[in-house]
Amino acid sequence: MYPLRRFTCELLRARRQPRLGPYDTHVCHLRLMPWDMDPWRELNNGRTLTLYDIGRISLAQRTGMLDVLRRNRWGITVAGSTTRYRRRVTVFQKVEMRSRFLGWDERFFYIEQSMWREGECTSGVLIRGALLGAGKLLPPASFIAATGWGAPPPLPDWVLAWGKADATRPWPPQS
Repeated sequence: MYPLRRFTCELLRARRQPRLGPYDTHVCHLRLMPWDMDPWRELNNGRTLTLYDIGRISLAQRTGMLDVLRRNRWGITVAGSTTRYRRRVTVFQKVEMRSRFLGWDERFFYIEQSMWREGECTSGVLIRGALLGAGKLLPPASFIAATGWGAPPPLPDWVLAWGKADATRPWPPQS
């Protein structure tokens, strides 16, 4: 089940925090609860992605992105992701989540997120998001024009390489 209470608390907290610039990092802190764990008593990989979802929405709140999306009746959907898991996180441990926009290309937004515990990165995710309006994909330029954010920094080489590699995967999957 989606953690609606945690989502609501984090969104309300983000509303009370100062605005961020479009490429600033949003930081939030979470304590992992028993319902976040898998049978091996560590943070469930599916819940990890759900927690990152909450971090992205909080980032969107603090950068003013949510206001623009609501005003234009737009949405954003995840169009791709890659996750690395490096350190185990167990029940009641506290993690720091960091979320930031990296930029966009002609089709997608790119967001990088990570979780940290005691100075070590436990996991990281690269998200490719698509802008939706009137039931179709819109170019990120539509959003940028509405926000006035201006040109982003160039996307890092590793993001570009990921996009190229992902484009070579067959679709639909063969199995």
